[in-house]
Amino acid sequence: MGEWVGINKRARRCYGFDEVALVPGMVTINPADVDTHFEIAGKKYRIPIMAAAMDGVVDVRFAVEMSRLGGLAVLNLDGVQTRYDKPGEILKEIASADAKKATSFVQSLYLAPVKEKLITKRIEEIKAKKATAAVSCIPANAKRYGQIAQDAGVDIFIVQSTVTTTRHRSFGYKPLDLAKFCKSMKVPVIIGNCVTYEVTLELLDTGCAGLLIGIGPGAACTTRGVLGIGVPQVTATIDAAAARDFYYKRTGNYISIITDGGMRIGGEICKAFASGADAVMVGSAFAKAKEAPGGGYHWGMATSHVNLPRGTRVYVGTSGKLKEILSGPAKTDDGSQNLMGALTTSMGCLGAQNIKEMHDVEIIIAPSIQTEGKIFQAAQRVGMGK
Repeated sequence: MGEWVGINKRARRCYGFDEVALVPGMVTINPADVDTHFEIAGKKYRIPIMAAAMDGVVDVRFAVEMSRLGGLAVLNLDGVQTRYDKPGEILKEIASADAKKATSFVQSLYLAPVKEKLITKRIEEIKAKKATAAVSCIPANAKRYGQIAQDAGVDIFIVQSTVTTTRHRSFGYKPLDLAKFCKSMKVPVIIGNCVTYEVTLELLDTGCAGLLIGIGPGAACTTRGVLGIGVPQVTATIDAAAARDFYYKRTGNYISIITDGGMRIGGEICKAFASGADAVMVGSAFAKAKEAPGGGYHWGMATSHVNLPRGTRVYVGTSGKLKEILSGPAKTDDGSQNLMGALTTSMGCLGAQNIKEMHDVEIIIAPSIQTEGKIFQAAQRVGMGK
């Protein structure tokens, strides 16, 4: 498989959202009649678009509103919400920082230690509003934070790092045993991130309730530039979905995969589902919401790394309320609002009754899909030309 790129080295072609298009089938469906639900550990959620565990996106207020609207927002337990009693003040400082000094400034703010009492407090604040509490942390903190979160009443726990495998090796510390951790937790555990068939298959065997797929595609992420690693999201999702389907045939256990990152607009989200995703996780699209704590700014989860920051602070602006971004009415012309409307309309045009039927729609390689006939939009920087 693949083409020769040099002596004894082959490379296969992989694809991202801008390079493919979806082909309508022989049946169309009223968008009002399609089913967008997805499941995590047997529980259904109407909105299959999750808000990423990024400090500029999710705080308690945002998580409560997202839950009220039928979706999931993930709170970062390694971020400012658990390091500071008054995170709002810190977030304002990050938003007002000079662009040239933003990365080092964010690093300095993340040197403050996590206060375990704030983990409990934030979860209890979410639960007090009768909202779903989903939280995330890195593997090194999972055993300790997992127990605290569970005692506080968390609903979903996510263990997330840039690249996750079941075979992590270290001489300096004892790696987290993912299978033991999933078994020890009384709540569903989602694991991330990975991008290959083989790793997906092994992670599915840990007892997790879901997997995050994607390395480095996020708007504020620089992992692909700093580390040179990553797989475009269409190919990564298709490969992971193939592993999920094989695992299901072998065990009878269907585990959701969640495409994480690289989706700014409705069309890209639709392509992720057509590639095999059961749900998607986005950051920058929600960072534009009035309810987002970043004040129109968005930064990567790994920006605070003291040795090698992988992420930057980007300005995305504030375009409307979370409800408008999710369900409209859209006030923008670039596909960044009414994401659920885009998904249901796409499903209707493709003849997909539910998310699983979206997995079977035809995908074509279409490198001109973003530019064909769009000269005026590109020249005037409107619509698809932005």
